[in-house]
Amino acid sequence: MITKRIIPCLDVRDARVVKGTNFEGVQDVADPVEMARFYNEAGADELVFYDITASVEERGIFTDILKKVASQIFIPLTVGGGIRTIEDFDRVLKCGADKVSVNSGAIQNPDLIQRAAEKYGKQCVVLSMDIKRVDGVFRVFSKGGRENTGIDALEWAEDGVKRGAGELVVNSIDTDGVKAGFDIEMLLAIAERVSVPIVASGGAGKMEDFKELFQYPQMDAGLAASIFHFKEVSIHDLKCYLRENGVEVR
Repeated sequence: MITKRIIPCLDVRDARVVKGTNFEGVQDVADPVEMARFYNEAGADELVFYDITASVEERGIFTDILKKVASQIFIPLTVGGGIRTIEDFDRVLKCGADKVSVNSGAIQNPDLIQRAAEKYGKQCVVLSMDIKRVDGVFRVFSKGGRENTGIDALEWAEDGVKRGAGELVVNSIDTDGVKAGFDIEMLLAIAERVSVPIVASGGAGKMEDFKELFQYPQMDAGLAASIFHFKEVSIHDLKCYLRENGVEVR
């Protein structure tokens, strides 16, 4: 049986970890380097680092902070934010990333997924999707959830995987930061269309939410931020709880 992964996420703005609700009301949380060190020691299976304003500000990712974060951890690191070219992939991989997450850059240039997969391997290319219901349809949003692209999220997930994405991070804007549980309806709709690992993001508020998520074998990992950042749930306790409830974790 494939073990489920628990993944904290660092949303970084102006060299600080921040967190909001439904992508709004962002507040300062902590230093990303200290937080990376904490999660490495706390038993996280992987770490995700997003430079959340790189795309909207149309600039490259903050490589100095990224290098410091990568130097503190010995678990896989996924990095995203402002990834628009193969050169961006190259730069963050050289800074210590294991996987590169593309979102707005892939929407603008879908060929980027295929080119990156051919050069670095599918396992290196993560398609991150920020999704919100618009008139009952799952739509893809870009630029940190600010802009409705009008793209059908289910079709985009399928297309991204066909182009070479080896993993999907599926983030529900509707449930982000609300702490009322993962968006199971949306996640299962995506899972019906793809066969690559799915990282569920947005909505975790308690340990039971992860248990519910992992009832579905299509879900490979649960990603969360605020409940880990504010120590509402410890990764160690979460893993113990999941094991007690029959979920195989690392």
